[in-house]
Amino acid sequence: MENLMSKIVSLAKRRGFVFPSSEIYGGFGSCYDFGPLGVEMKNNIKKAWWNEMTRRQNNIVGLDAAILMSPRVWQASGHLTSGFADELVECQKCRKRFRLDEIERGETSIKCPECGGNLTKPRKFNLMMKTFIGSVEDEAAMTYLRAETCQGIYINFENVLNSMRLKIPFGIAQIGKAFRNEITPGNFIYRTREFEQMEMQWFCQPKDADKFFDYWKKARMKWYLNLGIKKENLRAKEIPAEERAHYARRQIDIEYRFPFGWQEIEGVHNRGDYDLSNHSKHSGKDLKYEGHTPYIVETSAGADRALLTFLVDAYHEVKGGRTKTTEAAKEVETLLKLHRALAPVKVAVLPLVKNKPELVKKAKEIYESLKPHFTVQYDETGSIGRRYRRMDEVGTLFCLTVDFDSSKKDDVTLRYRDTMKQERVKIDKLVETVSKNLRDQ
Repeated sequence: MENLMSKIVSLAKRRGFVFPSSEIYGGFGSCYDFGPLGVEMKNNIKKAWWNEMTRRQNNIVGLDAAILMSPRVWQASGHLTSGFADELVECQKCRKRFRLDEIERGETSIKCPECGGNLTKPRKFNLMMKTFIGSVEDEAAMTYLRAETCQGIYINFENVLNSMRLKIPFGIAQIGKAFRNEITPGNFIYRTREFEQMEMQWFCQPKDADKFFDYWKKARMKWYLNLGIKKENLRAKEIPAEERAHYARRQIDIEYRFPFGWQEIEGVHNRGDYDLSNHSKHSGKDLKYEGHTPYIVETSAGADRALLTFLVDAYHEVKGGRTKTTEAAKEVETLLKLHRALAPVKVAVLPLVKNKPELVKKAKEIYESLKPHFTVQYDETGSIGRRYRRMDEVGTLFCLTVDFDSSKKDDVTLRYRDTMKQERVKIDKLVETVSKNLRDQ
């Protein structure tokens, strides 16, 4: 299974999904850049989430709050106290630091997992990233990069309520960057210091919170399954009271079975009135609704983690190869069976050979005609079989091959990714045919 993870990392870099940040300078602290296909795929994930929340659900509106907020926000939320801190230990020999909960405990003592040295006593390490506003770097100018997007929603609760003339229950959805000074980031893009969240906060009456918690748990599980995640790789784990986040009355972790084990990809929380009550107390602003402080049911997912989840789940290796037209067929070919909504490239346009000007001209005309409608790639390098394999490797749904009959008959060969079925389609019917197949798949 670990070998699968190395294959995913290799594919992600080789095919333009994810690059190590600042790589020409040796990389930088578990930060990553999303390449041309990665940004397309992540945008598709965010679009699928946004449509699910704001188009297909009732009474949910959007927000894009500032990354920088008053430090008082984080004081009220509990992020500047021990509620948002990990226990850290440091090796007295090699000086490396580790989260206490990630180190295996021996019978009598805990040793450094790197060198076996003795570790210091645990101490709290706050995960907030500090920065400064203005030209003077002193305590008065200090603020923080947000550690989660939801606080921007809570402090805008009344603004959204009044401006949109809403009534409880209603939700506010937001997608945005967050930052945490993780002690031990790792597992590629699973745990990083800069990441993107997709969060929805559902405001409701206290008596209805349990009902809505169950609803959103089922809805969020269904979202992943509808986008192709295998049922056996997904589970909902109830978190016991002693392990919950400090604000949670109830907590479900939606977990995926990664090559490195079952890990959380989304949390569903009943946050009670913790957030609005605290912001009311610290700001002096009454945030009650019809005489009571609303409860909040939260769904919190990571766009980066979702991308990794979909990549891992879609990764297939076909022994014996799929393409039979190549001169040197490989024993194993890679197929990325991404859901049609998530695939970064919908259509590839391939002239049969590149040294025939009439084929290249026709192929480029088709490419230009399809670009306004779909995400399209043009590829003329290498044998047609090799190009098919490249497109399979990045999850391209349809390949259009322009051959010597295309100019005479005004048609092309349409190849389907998953079935490898091929059919001749008239050039003037391509947009209609591809659109129909994208809807029907």
